[in-house]
Amino acid sequence: MADENNTGYDNPSRAARRERQDDLAYGEYDDEQGGSAAEGDRGIIGDTINRFRHRHNKPQGDYSEGPSYSPDAQPQYSSSQNVTQLYQPQLYSQQQRPQAPPGGHDHQPTAQASSKMSFLGKLTDKVQTLSSDVAKTISKSSGPGVKHSHTHFVSDCDDGVHDNLNHRYRSFAPDQGGNDVKWYVDGCTYMWAVSRALETAQESIWILDWWLSPELYLRRPPSKFEAYRLDRMLLTAAQRGVKVNIIVYKEVTQALTRKYLSPTLPGYLHSLLPPSTDPVVSLLSGLGIAATFTSLEEVESQNPLMAPPVTVCSSHTKHHLEDLHRNICVFRHPDHLPDAQSLHSSFASGFQSLTLDQKFNGAALKGIYGMNDDVVLYWAHHEKLLLIDGNIAFMGGLDLCFGRWDTTDHPIADAHPGNLDNILFPGQDFNNARVMDFDDVPHWQNNKLDRTTSSRMGWSDIAVSLRGPVVEDLAAHFADRWNFIYDEKYSVRKDERYSRLGGRQHMSDMLPQRHSIANAYISVIEKSQHFIYIENQFFITATHDAQKPIRNKIGAAIVDRILRAATSGQKYKVIVVIPAVPGFAGDLQDEASLGTRAIMEFQYNSINRGGHSIMEAIGKAGFNPMDYIRFYNLRNYDRVNSSAAMTEAEQKSGVSYEDARKQHDDVVGAGFGGRGEETGAGGHGGQEQYQQYQQAAQNISRRQGLGDGKWDSVSECYMLNGPDLRSVPWENGDIKEMDAFVSEELYVHSKVLIADDRIVICGSANLNDRSQLGEHDSEIAIIVEDPTPLDSYMDGRPWRASKFAATLRRELFRKHLGLIPPQDPARPDQNFEPVGIPNRYDLGSREDAAVVDPLSDNFLNFWNSTAARNTEVFGKVFHAVPHDAVRNWKQYDDFYTRFFHEQGKDKDKQPARYKWGHVVAEEFPPGAEGVAVVKELLSSVRGTLVEMPLLFLIEEDIAKEGLGLNTFTEDVYT
Repeated sequence: MADENNTGYDNPSRAARRERQDDLAYGEYDDEQGGSAAEGDRGIIGDTINRFRHRHNKPQGDYSEGPSYSPDAQPQYSSSQNVTQLYQPQLYSQQQRPQAPPGGHDHQPTAQASSKMSFLGKLTDKVQTLSSDVAKTISKSSGPGVKHSHTHFVSDCDDGVHDNLNHRYRSFAPDQGGNDVKWYVDGCTYMWAVSRALETAQESIWILDWWLSPELYLRRPPSKFEAYRLDRMLLTAAQRGVKVNIIVYKEVTQALTRKYLSPTLPGYLHSLLPPSTDPVVSLLSGLGIAATFTSLEEVESQNPLMAPPVTVCSSHTKHHLEDLHRNICVFRHPDHLPDAQSLHSSFASGFQSLTLDQKFNGAALKGIYGMNDDVVLYWAHHEKLLLIDGNIAFMGGLDLCFGRWDTTDHPIADAHPGNLDNILFPGQDFNNARVMDFDDVPHWQNNKLDRTTSSRMGWSDIAVSLRGPVVEDLAAHFADRWNFIYDEKYSVRKDERYSRLGGRQHMSDMLPQRHSIANAYISVIEKSQHFIYIENQFFITATHDAQKPIRNKIGAAIVDRILRAATSGQKYKVIVVIPAVPGFAGDLQDEASLGTRAIMEFQYNSINRGGHSIMEAIGKAGFNPMDYIRFYNLRNYDRVNSSAAMTEAEQKSGVSYEDARKQHDDVVGAGFGGRGEETGAGGHGGQEQYQQYQQAAQNISRRQGLGDGKWDSVSECYMLNGPDLRSVPWENGDIKEMDAFVSEELYVHSKVLIADDRIVICGSANLNDRSQLGEHDSEIAIIVEDPTPLDSYMDGRPWRASKFAATLRRELFRKHLGLIPPQDPARPDQNFEPVGIPNRYDLGSREDAAVVDPLSDNFLNFWNSTAARNTEVFGKVFHAVPHDAVRNWKQYDDFYTRFFHEQGKDKDKQPARYKWGHVVAEEFPPGAEGVAVVKELLSSVRGTLVEMPLLFLIEEDIAKEGLGLNTFTEDVYT
């Protein structure tokens, strides 16, 4: 038996390892402070009503204003009681949940209070009902029949509203054996494999994407692979007779309240109150109406999840591709809004005849906002699926769009002073969504990130390709979606290019609403024996019904499985990797960051805050949650080569690097619609600055590798066998070396769960309500159980693993720990090929042995100490946030804002001391000594793994609920 304690990767700095068992990290869950998240409506309406009610509704003898949930109301967990029964007793009996404890909303007011509140109570109840109705309208699909979402945490449903198919997890498709499946870690290998498959297409190419960028390069660098731009490959296929069918998400483009409603409507509604209306009632009614309109306008303008977090411009995708060839058809879906005439007509005909009671209910507001059965305002097609000739499928987390291509070492610097043709991320693909998102795709010139000073944001993702019977199910799924959209929207257009696929009925006639992905997550967690690994863009889930608006109960399944292990003394681990900052916010204090702050609040309330989180639930049962579940983020650094080599090339050419770079990007056509940087450069001329710079660059000095491309990025330094950063040379040009270092979070976009190295769930679904309930975003996932055995270890004991699951999990762990070599995108290996050529993985290597056993103490110490060391370095060098040292907004200002933001106002405004993501140089000695210290620190970073800061802003209401976040809007963020 191999000795996992002698892998050669011992725990670095073990003696200096910091203890992180701070109780605050998993919530203040004692009896006095537990359950700090009060139930009830959020925002102005809910706060006003609740405060007014509390003033009159306090029961005699109880003047507490505590939350409606109390830990005292929860029975203590014991080994004889199943935690399912503890947290979800309704699953085991038909008894109702116990009444709310003292202090909750279920108390009856006193007689005096009832007298005072009789009319006001009716009105406030109506306003809250209105609020609830709107929330339900926003969060649920329209249409006839009973709807059901998976809001319990057992994996089977017996409510009678699903179809009667006996497929596992209530999936639309049965289990299928005899398939070949291949994994891809990050976009470089995946997109190369897609390009290989597109080259072989003979009959059909079917693509289902959230966003598709026609100008995306599938192979890099673009100057070497100009034929491999996506639109060019689709055109070539269409010209040889291949039929190309594409479905893309049609984004929300306007705020409904601004585009479709007269600004006089709120006043008009208020004027309909009878003249005898009590002044307080009139005031509350006015506040309710105004807050309703204002909150929806606010969320339209700020929320990055109602509309896509980028302006995807599906109109450009459709028209650019369809203009190429008649064999290319693009459907955009859904159509979100009714026309203005229909909306006003509906409002005028229905509202004026209503009584006062009727005016303050959900139906009236639905009429106002046009939320009828034909309107889909907030939810998206989120699936990522590609099928070639019905034989090969690609699916997972990667859209074929800007910002997704990346290598496994994730370089975030892309300045190449010695040769512009080495650029990997041309035009819009060089993006840091936290600094400047894809704000305006149609106007390419608005992407103003300076490559000589700014970093991009890396993108970590996972996908698979498949061949076998399962591809037939995926093809049927695509045909169902296509035919539904055709029947609903395109059949009336009389365009010969549009037609149904396969003659199947569309899915609304065949299939009920499903939440089979949630079923699969919960079932796999329930049945896992030793560990779960989750890598996902979001982590929003509930352990308890009180965590509204969060409804999916994947978190409850995690708690149940951990407590079963804890009470039996079993070693069991859950490892979760998610982004440090989800949703692409820049400065978290900015008003525009409301959406991100809301997501972060819901995530922290799922993880370790609010009274019902996973960690608090485990702590309440008497166990230390840090022994069973831990959360991590990813972050990396790089160095922009704005060295003396760039200065020399600029001086010899008489052209600035950025001007030449813009022409290069236009030459390769990496911009929107071919316009790109609008320099006029292209295949027919206008390349003078680019060519002038390139000619001069060929004659600059090598400068120890700074002039020949060797040190255009230093991302290889934290990967396997990479050079020691301390030995990497530099020569000052216009920028000093200290100012050339940059850091950014590595954005986790994966959607994968791996259990016991035996089973994998991979697809498009995030771990949140939007993806898991089945009534919000459309999603697709695959469950892979490879029968190919692989001898492995689990907690030091022999373990029969699955080859697919084990090698994927080990590849991911090694990448995060820096135990794979840097990737050369122009030198493909087996992992760049479509399914049929197996994954290349070095089983039995020294690095493989370091991660083979996810439960061994040696591995866990290595993993945790690497994350702790990396976290410490990034905090010290770059003051990266989020960070555990920042527990309130004042500390946020001290740690971050005063360094990276302008200070003062108007005439007294001072520029920021440092650019975003750069070294806080004043923390180090001046000159060469300070640079040496920084390089010494960064040389200790391995991989990209960092700790998730569980104490970040723990003393604050992160989301600052109000107009943009309240009962009407909060479901959008979950």
